[in-house]
Amino acid sequence: MDAPDNASPFGKRRYNAYNDWIARTHGGRIQKVSVSAGFTCPNRDGTVGTGGCSFCNNAGFTPGYLDARADIHAQIDTGIGFLSRRYPNTRRYLAYFQTYSNTYGELARLRACYEAALAHPAISGLAIGTRPDCLSDAVLDYLAGLAEQTQIELEIGIESTSDAALTRVNRGHDFASSVDAIQRAAARGLFITGHLIFGLPGESREDMLTGASRLSALPLHAIKFHQLQLVRGTALAREWLSDPATVPLLGEDEYLALLADFVERLAPRILIQRLGSEVPPRLKLAPHWNLRLSELAPRLEALLTERGTHQGVRYHEM
Repeated sequence: MDAPDNASPFGKRRYNAYNDWIARTHGGRIQKVSVSAGFTCPNRDGTVGTGGCSFCNNAGFTPGYLDARADIHAQIDTGIGFLSRRYPNTRRYLAYFQTYSNTYGELARLRACYEAALAHPAISGLAIGTRPDCLSDAVLDYLAGLAEQTQIELEIGIESTSDAALTRVNRGHDFASSVDAIQRAAARGLFITGHLIFGLPGESREDMLTGASRLSALPLHAIKFHQLQLVRGTALAREWLSDPATVPLLGEDEYLALLADFVERLAPRILIQRLGSEVPPRLKLAPHWNLRLSELAPRLEALLTERGTHQGVRYHEM
């Protein structure tokens, strides 16, 4: 590799931040309001497996304001009440169907849920979280039609580009399924964010960095990074309690270095929507970092600045 260029193509940042893109293209902050429509997952109901992914306890990734017992409009009202106090400069809100696989169901039911959210006067679009094996052509066609009228963001749980890691955590699909779903969604003009977890057992550091080139080759618009966290009540947490050596965990400095190495290899066109995640302390078993989620961005910026690098500087090496 040639010596890195200290200049960054992303202005004051060292990576292509989703929030900056939102501000440029939509004129201000857009906040996602989590809603639950009672969906499940094919990896839980026996369609492709039972028990779910070994790292998954949805309570660990559900905001405290969300009451799944309420109807969609009431959930949105509660969420906006909370978020408007925390983020008073928000211009618009998207209803974020976050819990489990939110394209898994009959199209008529999906349509009813999405359109109920869009009927709320404060909602100007949808973000829909799902798995790659829950995206039929019929669902994608419907979402493409909605996207002609309103903002639609499709969030696909890729989790890893390594089939060995996906098998190890009982994911129930391979990376080829993610490639297929992303390509079919992109062909319909949908905005696609991929989710990736660093630190899954069965995946080496080299495997994770190879994922940068594999994802850069796909028509992804954005990516969300997560560090593996052991959530109480999951199969992976039980494994770790039985023998911690079977589930090695990333330390905060190790994660930041891995994140920087990955970002350097990631195509510069791909927006970075988040750099990590947090699990409520009452549910998190491990790891325990002395680092809050809000500190990840400045720490990553500082590390990339120290290196004199930025997102995509090593992209053409891959």
